[in-house]
Amino acid sequence: MASESIGETQQVWDADNHYYEAIDAFTRHLDPKWGPRAVQWCEIAGRRYHVLGGRVSHAVVNPTFDPIAKPGVLASYFRGNPGNENPLELLKQRERIRPEYRDRAARVGVLEEQGLQGTFLFPTLGMIYEEPLREDPEAVVATFRAFNRWMQEDWGFTRPDGKIVTAPYITLADPAAAEAEVEWALDHDAVMVVLRPAAPTTAFGQRSPTDPIFDGFWARVNEAGIVVVVHAGDSGYSSQGYADDRFSSNFSGRARPGIRGLAIERAAYDFLATLVFDRLFDRFDNLRVASIENGSEFLADLFRKLRSSAHKFPGYYREDPVETYRRHIWMNPFWEDDLAETVGLMGADRVIFGSDWPHIEGLATPLDYLPEVKAFDDADQHRILYSNARELATPQPR
Repeated sequence: MASESIGETQQVWDADNHYYEAIDAFTRHLDPKWGPRAVQWCEIAGRRYHVLGGRVSHAVVNPTFDPIAKPGVLASYFRGNPGNENPLELLKQRERIRPEYRDRAARVGVLEEQGLQGTFLFPTLGMIYEEPLREDPEAVVATFRAFNRWMQEDWGFTRPDGKIVTAPYITLADPAAAEAEVEWALDHDAVMVVLRPAAPTTAFGQRSPTDPIFDGFWARVNEAGIVVVVHAGDSGYSSQGYADDRFSSNFSGRARPGIRGLAIERAAYDFLATLVFDRLFDRFDNLRVASIENGSEFLADLFRKLRSSAHKFPGYYREDPVETYRRHIWMNPFWEDDLAETVGLMGADRVIFGSDWPHIEGLATPLDYLPEVKAFDDADQHRILYSNARELATPQPR
């Protein structure tokens, strides 16, 4: 029976929170010799920018994050913009950076104020900096090795009280380095890792993430029983000439619709489908993958394609590929997606809530999401809002 209201005792775990990186997040532990090939700072006309591989990055208007746009300022815009507001005007609502965006003790206090039992915490800049450096795999590895050391130092990967779970970023640009980085992360209490939905560029060229050259990475994750989070980022997707491909172009100049806005869903669709097409879960049957901030509107079409492939290649799969998908993959819908449709496709035990707080396109307050789950019974509400995420944060080693 559907619950008429969300009980005051309902536990909520937010599976998609972010920090704003410290000024030295990429450089504190980076050998200076890598600077010109990795990440540096520059100042142009009184404003600071990151320089990535020798090129000034404009992917983020102000990578110092001070001031920063308020959480959720674009929430109504992404809900369908009922007030016909101009997103460029909404983005002018800025404030000085808050302590909880960079300090773990302050963040725990805010979680309690927000009524959350805990959260998964992911990068902001860290999710978009591999792509600009991808033609230099050695620099990519050095950059994110340094980034992860900063993350472990400032945030830790798993707080003793369990309220914050932070995911080190793994790049597959170098297969051996990826395996070594997972080993280091495990030694420092990581229970999940995060990567972008993309076919990585290696010294051998661009390869599918399911290529056997990455089996060492997948095998170690499979053995440790930790979760691989595939989180939205800059996946390098092209609009094939239909739109401006610059990462920062969505809200620059005159705001208008365009094919570029589909990049996140397209990247996740291709990545997740490939895991099943290439039977990765047959090779590593203890893998758990969580798709976070990639949306879920593409699921119905993806499931049709998976079942179609089973008919076209009889005997290729051990079972219905959709069942394989459901067993190994958890989905975090965009908060504006149709939750009932996602649960209908995946089952309530494979759907996780995430607010994207404090990003501009997320929710102003995480519990603003509660009305979305009222149609579900108490057990399913608990799964979506809490227990599924807690299960993902619990390693299941072989």
